[in-house]
Amino acid sequence: MKWFQNFMRGRYGVDQFSFALLISYFIISVLGMIMKNSLIVNLSFIVLIYCWYRILSKKIYKRSSENTWYLQKIYPVRMWFNKKKRHFQDRKVYKYYKCPNCKQELRVPKGKGEITITCPKCHTKFDKRT
Repeated sequence: MKWFQNFMRGRYGVDQFSFALLISYFIISVLGMIMKNSLIVNLSFIVLIYCWYRILSKKIYKRSSENTWYLQKIYPVRMWFNKKKRHFQDRKVYKYYKCPNCKQELRVPKGKGEITITCPKCHTKFDKRT
């Protein structure tokens, strides 16, 4: 184990982007095996080689900037999923509406009947049933 620690000293290691590359390798290789397409399987090996290149790289600043780029690209997707998850968890207690004027998302309690909703951003009033 000591030899591995010495080998990895000064190398970049695993980050979110290399982990995503590893997951995409498994997905692409399984799809290639299911479809019995050697081109897709070979493409998966290219992804795996790039993943290991990043993990074993000594250019830490460059790998870190690649990971930052990846995190900036994946952030809107993660926030969209988090929003959908929150809406699903709140489905019994709250209803969500968009302001017809500014498109601000508003959360109102369920079971209050017909209510007038006032947008806190643009102060537009509109009626909805909860």
